[in-house]
Amino acid sequence: MKKVISLLMAAALSLSAVACGQSADSSVADKSSSKADEKPAVESCKIADDKFDTYVSNTYVATGNNFVVKKANEVTYRAYFPLEEYGELEYAFYFSNTVDSTYNADGKQAFAGKEGGEYEISSAYVCDGGTGPDDEITSRTEVTFDGAGSKKVAPAETFWSDPVTLNIPDDHYLVWEWTVTGRDIPCNKMSNLTSTTSSKNGSDFTYCDDVPLPLLIGAKRDVKYRVTAIGDSITQGCMTDFMAYEFWAARIAKELGSDYAFWNCGLGWARASDCAQKGNWLGRSLNSDIMIVAFGTNDIVSGEYGGDGGNNADEVNGYISTILEQSQAADCKTILFNAPPQDYDEEHEAVRTALNDMEKQTAEKYGAEYFDFAAQLSPTDDPSAALYGGHPNGEGGKVVCEAFMKQFAELLGK
Repeated sequence: MKKVISLLMAAALSLSAVACGQSADSSVADKSSSKADEKPAVESCKIADDKFDTYVSNTYVATGNNFVVKKANEVTYRAYFPLEEYGELEYAFYFSNTVDSTYNADGKQAFAGKEGGEYEISSAYVCDGGTGPDDEITSRTEVTFDGAGSKKVAPAETFWSDPVTLNIPDDHYLVWEWTVTGRDIPCNKMSNLTSTTSSKNGSDFTYCDDVPLPLLIGAKRDVKYRVTAIGDSITQGCMTDFMAYEFWAARIAKELGSDYAFWNCGLGWARASDCAQKGNWLGRSLNSDIMIVAFGTNDIVSGEYGGDGGNNADEVNGYISTILEQSQAADCKTILFNAPPQDYDEEHEAVRTALNDMEKQTAEKYGAEYFDFAAQLSPTDDPSAALYGGHPNGEGGKVVCEAFMKQFAELLGK
């Protein structure tokens, strides 16, 4: 009787297993369970546009949007750009009618994601600027848009110019010049980095710091790597000597040489929280092979737009983590800089120290390299002191460049 009962129980268990869909191979069930536990793939915010592969940056001067021109009526803007590669090249220029990052502590006039107003381009030209603003401008070449010399731009619109060929001799400047009319036109606060002027009559040009510009001075170049640096005013190079281009990003670009394309996407007053919105700023920057990420300063002091003040270390690290996650999803090799010294008060210095204590581990988590930016810019006996100024001067730029090139020579193929 016991034998019959045992046989009946075995049969019942067998039927139960079939009814539940149990696999004969337990490893299959384990694999299914493992897949269920996996995190979903991160959706990349990278702007998918083949033109970013064809036309790569040809200047290390940043041209992103961190402010707005409230009103312009047939104003002509002119800017001088040092180049990474000279000679005859085919150029194309990329634009966005949206502000990239928050300006000033409160962002009342410009903040990340603010749409620009409608404006009209009356004309646009690229030229040979000679060896500087005192030289005569030559080789004036029209830039067109869908075959036309003018264009009406809608709020939040992104667009490219048509290709144009220009020959810039060695050590001459490329000059961008265009005439626009409209309101709330996104622009760059150049902070005296290069010559930027404007004119209301097209002939009498005077200094102008708020200059609408293409976001990419793109050229058709064969390069080994596209390197992008995204960050704040220290990346942009603000408050360094006029037209000297001695800030760290420019020095690295020049050290890399014309076999590389260096795209400076640094912006004055920018926060990691701006970049972590995953808008056009980060989306276009991800069109690179190697990306340098350098934030923290404005996050600690001002915090995100619409917030209630500076962020704590965990909050800043969270925003930086979002950026690194996006870089990883876009298959960019990434180098994370920690937060540099700023001669902070005790409260803010404590936040910077806590943030920097996290950053190496954060870099490792997202497969990024780590660069101790702060150690290059402070004395060993006082890590809080900004040895070369809050916006590192030319000497500080040299120190950073040398340490960077030494540490990442293999990654950069140098």
